[in-house]
Amino acid sequence: MSEFLNAMADTARRVGGSFYKITEICHGVSETVTLHQANACQNSYSVAKAFTTTAIGMLWDDGLLDTDEKIVEIFHDELPADMDENWQYMTVHHLLTHTCGFPCGYLDIDAIDATTFGDDYLQYLFRTRLNYRPGEGYDYSDAAFYLLSRVVSKKIGRRMDDFLWERLFYPLGFKEMAWSRCPKGYPMGATGLYVYTEDMAKLGELYLRRGVYQGKRLISEDWVEIVKSRAYEFHHIAGRAYGKGGAFGQMLLFIPEEDRVVAWHSFGGGDLMPAILSHTSEEKNS
Repeated sequence: MSEFLNAMADTARRVGGSFYKITEICHGVSETVTLHQANACQNSYSVAKAFTTTAIGMLWDDGLLDTDEKIVEIFHDELPADMDENWQYMTVHHLLTHTCGFPCGYLDIDAIDATTFGDDYLQYLFRTRLNYRPGEGYDYSDAAFYLLSRVVSKKIGRRMDDFLWERLFYPLGFKEMAWSRCPKGYPMGATGLYVYTEDMAKLGELYLRRGVYQGKRLISEDWVEIVKSRAYEFHHIAGRAYGKGGAFGQMLLFIPEEDRVVAWHSFGGGDLMPAILSHTSEEKNS
């Protein structure tokens, strides 16, 4: 086990909580430490949003979608007559940045009984009165990324998880995965993605390598730069790392200057970020 991974395991034991696995990919070498035995695939919660962002990027690369496209134009044939007028301003970019106007926490199946929203989540959203004109506020909401899942399906005529199995999960060598779905069978997009920790880390490596995984380009370098510059789910942390977290202590990080990816699944795990940033600083200065 690497010195870094050993230090992270020691920190995880010290800060407490149920850390299941921590994976490090450094200079292309992947290592995983198991701290608590658990099912192989774990819910990544909001780390799922980074995978949905990647699906959007693939459509952008293919010329099938633009981030400035309006949602009402994409779904022009499915809109109710009595929509809130603010919907006319909502774009894909607003969804990717949680500036679309949905109430905070909206459509959160991790906190609210999923039957609350009826059997057609898309129409449930279309009948939502937005809190503000898109672009004029910020509210973190799972609804935005469910809608992005439906945008992908609308554009290509396939479920997003099927599309990503072909274009992302299989090329990255995922052992298995599953994604929670709405009553109509579409993946939630925002949460409910069950993957191995060591497989989740591979998405970080893809962004670390600027869209290339083991010599094969899966997303464009331009999209990687867009994600980083616009904080499309991967947010800049302490000037060095880019990370996306999820409920109950999930995390996916890539640290370009250290050529390192770190990922973990946990339930109520403590904060490893200070130790990670401190350790990488020590390595840099040694």
